[in-house]
Amino acid sequence: MDGNEAAAWVAYQCSEVIGIYPITPASPMGELSDQWAARGDANLWGAVPKVVEMQSEAGAAGALHGALQAGALATTFTASQGLLLMLPNMFKMGGELTSTVFHIAARSVATHALSIFGDHSDVMATRGTGWATLFSSSVQEAMDMAAVAHAATLEARVPFLHVFDGFRTSHELQKIAPLVPDDLRAMISGAAVRAHRDRSLSPDHPVVRGTAQNPDTFFQAREAANPFYLALPEIVRAKMKDLARRTGRSYRLCEYAGDPEAERVVVAMGSGTETVARTVEELNRRGEKVGMIRVRLYRPFPAADFLEVLPETVRRIAALDRTKEAGSVGEPLYLDVVAALAEGDRHAQVSGGRYGLSSKEFTPGMVRSAFAEMERDRPRRHFTLGIHDDVTQLSLDWEEAPERDLSPGTTEALFWGLGSDGTVGANKNTIKIIAEATDLNVQGYFVYDSKKAGARTISHLRFGPDPIRRPYLIQHADFIGVHQFGFLSRFDTLEAAAEGGTLLLNSPYGPDTVWDHLPLRVREQILARRLRVHVIDAYALARDLHLGGRINTLMQAAFFRLCPVIDPGEAHRLMREATVRSYGKRGEAVVEANLAAMEAGWEQVSEVSLPSTAEPAAPSSDKAVPADEAIPANAPDFVRQVTAPLLRGDGDLLPVSAFPPDGTFPTGTTRWEKRGIAREIPVWESDLCIQCGKCVLVCPHGVIRAKVCEPSALAGAPEGFEHVSAKWRDRPEQRFTLQIAPDDCTGCTLCVEICPARDKSVSSRKAINMTPKHEVLEKQRTDWAYFVGDLPEHRRATENSDPHTVKDVQMLEPLFEFSGACAGCGETPYLKLITQLFGERMLVANATGCSSIYGGNLPTTPWSTNAEGRGPAWSNSLFEDNAEFGLGMRLALDAQRDYARSLVDRFRDRLDETLVEELLQAPQRSEKEIARQRERVAALRESLGGPDDASVADLVAVADSLVEKCVWIVGGDGWAYDIGYGGLD
Repeated sequence: MDGNEAAAWVAYQCSEVIGIYPITPASPMGELSDQWAARGDANLWGAVPKVVEMQSEAGAAGALHGALQAGALATTFTASQGLLLMLPNMFKMGGELTSTVFHIAARSVATHALSIFGDHSDVMATRGTGWATLFSSSVQEAMDMAAVAHAATLEARVPFLHVFDGFRTSHELQKIAPLVPDDLRAMISGAAVRAHRDRSLSPDHPVVRGTAQNPDTFFQAREAANPFYLALPEIVRAKMKDLARRTGRSYRLCEYAGDPEAERVVVAMGSGTETVARTVEELNRRGEKVGMIRVRLYRPFPAADFLEVLPETVRRIAALDRTKEAGSVGEPLYLDVVAALAEGDRHAQVSGGRYGLSSKEFTPGMVRSAFAEMERDRPRRHFTLGIHDDVTQLSLDWEEAPERDLSPGTTEALFWGLGSDGTVGANKNTIKIIAEATDLNVQGYFVYDSKKAGARTISHLRFGPDPIRRPYLIQHADFIGVHQFGFLSRFDTLEAAAEGGTLLLNSPYGPDTVWDHLPLRVREQILARRLRVHVIDAYALARDLHLGGRINTLMQAAFFRLCPVIDPGEAHRLMREATVRSYGKRGEAVVEANLAAMEAGWEQVSEVSLPSTAEPAAPSSDKAVPADEAIPANAPDFVRQVTAPLLRGDGDLLPVSAFPPDGTFPTGTTRWEKRGIAREIPVWESDLCIQCGKCVLVCPHGVIRAKVCEPSALAGAPEGFEHVSAKWRDRPEQRFTLQIAPDDCTGCTLCVEICPARDKSVSSRKAINMTPKHEVLEKQRTDWAYFVGDLPEHRRATENSDPHTVKDVQMLEPLFEFSGACAGCGETPYLKLITQLFGERMLVANATGCSSIYGGNLPTTPWSTNAEGRGPAWSNSLFEDNAEFGLGMRLALDAQRDYARSLVDRFRDRLDETLVEELLQAPQRSEKEIARQRERVAALRESLGGPDDASVADLVAVADSLVEKCVWIVGGDGWAYDIGYGGLD
């Protein structure tokens, strides 16, 4: 199981009320609890917990506070901003000595940007709440420490945060030894449960709790809780011993590993301690005297335990924190280590290191660099690991060992897939098949892009006879599966290929022709590393089996045949059983289709005979575009220097100086991305088209565009560029053309579905039809480049168009284009339409959710600008507050407009009277009127000349507010509405 399930099972067993609200990466804990309750699973006391989803994390915390005060056993699960929204109630619960456990899949707190990935910044923001904090570092520990926390909180009366790393532990699949209900019953004191109930608020024994206090009492009352915190470490120790007696797994508040006479020691918490422990073992084998301390109980900080396990010989310590506290002398763990040494009168030089923010990789090479830094004559007091800091020069250089650190018999496999193609699900299934059918230990970790569906996924799977303690990515893969052929030219998919490994390609080209279609770099890697290459056309097979784009079963079968982690015959049998089990509830037809897919994946995979040279058999057929040429030379500097490496997957290599310090990024960058994920794209049949504009309207990604222009504008059109007479009464002699962006299309087919025009003689032929992309790609690329680069856009301010008709709206330029939303998204056509109507004067207040990820996620954003540089200005605050966020924008615009109007009136004597009156009185209810107001603002600036006093400078600064703007509130799931002035009549 993964860490989320491990913690959630314990929480469910130990709770009567569970308040939930989803937030990545903690959502699965709430979802599992809801699922278990729905099917009637009982807790330790034979009752089914009440699971309630609230309107926010703040609501969940409030509901739990009430449930706990009424005597229930209650819990929740959260991360990041969700945890911060609980802080007010957490201070109350801590102050009232309320027994509870919140399970935290620790995640970055949004600062200059949102991040759904893991570090400890959220947990460290709770240090002052009075809650105990217990860290887990693996999936096994997520279950074990959850049990310790639930047992300890009831006896200590101090609430607990049980913390494990988001994604690295929460979503990592491991083979564990699970606890059983009897283990929990043995650890949880019935007397402590009854005492918790006795403290409940009840009219049968009424008390007052939560009073307001004055200066004469508050301080003393706050200190009265001290004995509970002093007693807590011993209670946790006792519960860890109870666990050890039941399971044989022994834990301590602080654990030391390494040379008993170590001179250098690293102190850390969470999943990173697994990496540190492995590195310490390696360095000790080389004769170095090093060690590490794993801190499990972080609050209250167990200073005595820390000093007890710290060898007397230690002279240098590096405290590694997975968070950043701007402006602090040092991060939280560093400060606690320094304080513990000072109070214990122990002497050692302490350095503080930051690592792993937002799930940044933390590898043995980085740990080695920290130990090497401590050995210098004057080691740095503060440093960072895993980045290249060319601004404040804090980063340590590191190198990874070229050899593999695996025990004999261990296999490592990498799978490159596309979000929603089933790759991750199949790999999770593979992990479970091997874990349950063999004695092998397993590990599965899945690297997602936050855009999710339609984005790249990389699955890292390890299988071996020994426990797998490697919470970092695979660097030497025995097997690599590339489930999207286009990835070969976009990413360095073979960077981690081990010598003599196996490569499986999902390829539209067969074993005899695929070599000619591989990028030169890929051919060279295959030959240099002596890879065995196999191909299968999984998409064609899936289509024939009516499975759509779900290639997971096919690719999984091919993996089991080519990578004999277990006997192939046994793997075949187990896959059949797993297929029946997985799809049985969906009906016999679905089961049979997937069984057929399994057999096809097993039988249809073919080995490629490799030539001795990397050159293609037919050089002219080599059409692949190398990844480093994917961004054209005419792209803006920022796109070439920052966006391009991000698109290649090389963001880790960018230095600190490459990034804006306040999180401000340019818009309109999706136009450079060219994801090319569609296998089929629409092609326009001009002879059938009625020019209704419905395909343009419905396209979720803005890849279908229409233009009407004078015939003279088409003088330089490429050969075969299609255009027909425009069917507008007021546009005699003009030409109409429809064009598709072939590299941006997702192949969703909505345009074909909505097209009303059919060929009367061939009913399946419409005015727009899906065609295999490789057949038309080069021509469509040429036509698209001409369409956007040479044909004029519709001039809103001077050309007539009716914004109430689809036919006319299709000519308006969208300022929301090529988003990373799921293929066929039902939300993005609305946002695109809003930008066609109002985009030149929009501010967008966007809640966190799908719309903030496809709209504001790095490396690219679809919110764009027109030729004049105008377009939507976008920002995101939180999931819960975007209505208030947008209201603040509206109020600011209104205030600046009113201020600008007052300044214009003040300068009447320096301005043309007609200009003043028109600036203040002219209507702005049409595009032409708004364009005229912009001209007046330009005239105003010219009339004012230089800012000869502060008032003139102020007017210049706010003059643009005289042109009406609109604020749109966009929900996390894509709904949108306008606040105040909406614009057009």
